[in-house]
Amino acid sequence: MPTALVVRLVFWLWFGAAFFVGQNLLLLRLPAFGVPALVIGLTTLLLTAYFRLGLVRTWVDALDLRSLVLLHVTRFVGIYFLVLHRRGQLPYDFAVPGGIGDIIVAALALTLALAPLADTTRQRAMRIWNIIGLVDIVLVVLTATRLNLADPTQMHALTYLPLSLLPTFLVPLIIATHIVIFVRLARPQTSA
Repeated sequence: MPTALVVRLVFWLWFGAAFFVGQNLLLLRLPAFGVPALVIGLTTLLLTAYFRLGLVRTWVDALDLRSLVLLHVTRFVGIYFLVLHRRGQLPYDFAVPGGIGDIIVAALALTLALAPLADTTRQRAMRIWNIIGLVDIVLVVLTATRLNLADPTQMHALTYLPLSLLPTFLVPLIIATHIVIFVRLARPQTSA
């Protein structure tokens, strides 16, 4: 079976499992530290697959870096964070800084991926964007963890669909792609 097909199959199965978890409110059954542990565990699995499995690494490295950047357009979910904060369903400390940061990173990702830039300019811009994006997502995860440990009810919106897909699927992908982009940009032969 071709590597691309296997990788896509694994991702669809993982997405299906993440959807199942959200649909059945399984994140509510985890202790307060369970959701951050899940994010860390899934991110570690992704990075382990990339660094240890040659076929996976070869497949990922064959992708245009702009494809990895475009994944981050999903961070426009930050708009929904702001809406939920306005409705009183997410705390300010998470929704507003995290939402605004995600919106900025998503807008920059879209611009970076689609703008007609020379390779060296794109690589330089991608490095800057990648630092901003990684810092933002790490701060979002740390804030969510802090708030969840203090009072899990204030982060309840992240335990059911659609936002349950963030800790069970999207955030690990986002963190892992930031690391992969750094690795690929560090190689002298990389072309964005």
